[in-house]
Amino acid sequence: MKGIFVTATGTGVGKTIIAAGMARCLKEKGVDVGVMKPIASGGQEDAEYLIFAAGVKDSLEEVNPVFLANPLAPYESARMEKKKIDLRKLVKDYQALGRRHAAMVVEGVGGVRVPLTRDRDVIHLIRRLGLPAVVVATAALGTINHTLLTLEALKKEKIKCAGIVLNFFDGDDLACRSGLAFFKEKKVPVLAALPSNPGFADNPDLIAQAISGTPLAKWLAKLF
Repeated sequence: MKGIFVTATGTGVGKTIIAAGMARCLKEKGVDVGVMKPIASGGQEDAEYLIFAAGVKDSLEEVNPVFLANPLAPYESARMEKKKIDLRKLVKDYQALGRRHAAMVVEGVGGVRVPLTRDRDVIHLIRRLGLPAVVVATAALGTINHTLLTLEALKKEKIKCAGIVLNFFDGDDLACRSGLAFFKEKKVPVLAALPSNPGFADNPDLIAQAISGTPLAKWLAKLF
């Protein structure tokens, strides 16, 4: 089963934008792409946007099987709501949904070390799904440390990482430019450096256009 897991260096760096853009890119190439947001806390808007971007008829409950009302780390939110997150069930849910599609774009929650259970994090879900990861990071100051720690964690768990996407990239900003140069110097695969665009929030076609021509688009074409 072909798929991609979109993770990040943290919350609020634009995972959903990138996941939606990737799904729309594949859809435009004629690939029957499915989407999944296994766990969401605080709202289901991200899952709804993924459904819209991919143009699928799968239900919200199938795309987002675990929804937690409190906008906290899933383990904490689930504990407050007296719920238990079952990773084995999530894998089965993914497999069932994936059988309907030629490819899957799966979006995580927060960063790779966000706790899902008492002793399991997002990174353990990625490993169980057996998917390569794409790491979304902000291009702003501080991204080098967060990104390298994320890549190190993925490597330790033997999870293949296709590369990183730098979001909110501003070519006039020194921190953005120097961060990009650093990653290239260290041979970290930078799949795309995308600018901030308010239109991305409700128009996946704009995201797909921004991705077009980047190494991310080329990687997607090879993968599928």
